[in-house]
Amino acid sequence: MRLLQYNNNGEFSLTESFGDEVPQYAILSHTWGAEEVTFRDLIDGTGQHKAGYRKIHFCGKQARRDGLRYFWVDTCCIDKSSSAELSEAINSMFYWYRRAATCYVYLSDVSVANHDQRQHTWEFDFRESRWFTRGWTLQELIAPRSVEFFSRNGKRLGDRTHLVQLIHEITGIASEALQGASLDTFSVDERFSWAAKRQTTRKEDRAYCLLGIFGVFLPPIYGERDNAFTRLEAEIAKASTGKTLTFFSCNPSVIFILAVHLLKSGAD
Repeated sequence: MRLLQYNNNGEFSLTESFGDEVPQYAILSHTWGAEEVTFRDLIDGTGQHKAGYRKIHFCGKQARRDGLRYFWVDTCCIDKSSSAELSEAINSMFYWYRRAATCYVYLSDVSVANHDQRQHTWEFDFRESRWFTRGWTLQELIAPRSVEFFSRNGKRLGDRTHLVQLIHEITGIASEALQGASLDTFSVDERFSWAAKRQTTRKEDRAYCLLGIFGVFLPPIYGERDNAFTRLEAEIAKASTGKTLTFFSCNPSVIFILAVHLLKSGAD
């Protein structure tokens, strides 16, 4: 795992891979935009003028305030030109978010005036945030031990514990799951339902972003499209051998509808 560190000059730089000896770190959750800072940008010393630089800078500063030297951002900590590194990242993502000291959710479409952070002034935008509609942010909401929400101007809105009822209303995710209950206590049907209205840019990612939710692993094969979901179902079945699953016994029509929605709706 490769991390970022905030330097004394106010800039940040990439570390070498830590292997299994990973220090405490903060992790960023966000939605991708048109101008993200990439791994290559950091290697070449470019990217400071991209729009995505702002949230990386925010994450580093907030981590330093919280006494954390290191932080992780998916746009630039993964060398996506390496298929092996990308595969490891996809299969490790849930674990990386879970082992983080804290997760900062940067909501680029929620703004709060400097003088007014009362909940009623930002709750509507919070409910409508794009962050709650994306596939990858599902595990980023559930996996970490601590999740804190921030507006685009860096104002803290609250943490997952404080906002649990509001998040439950927005997402339909059981409050117990949001408060750290083992995901094995929730049926396969229910866990699929959490993702039913979420979208990903690539069709395959509709399956890959659920790996951690079901505790399974898959080598990503971009270009396989609908087959990714078929492989996901097979891995869930294999991992659940000997268990009673509503996925197969209770409501097969529900799972079929959810699968079709995940694979057919939204942008390919």
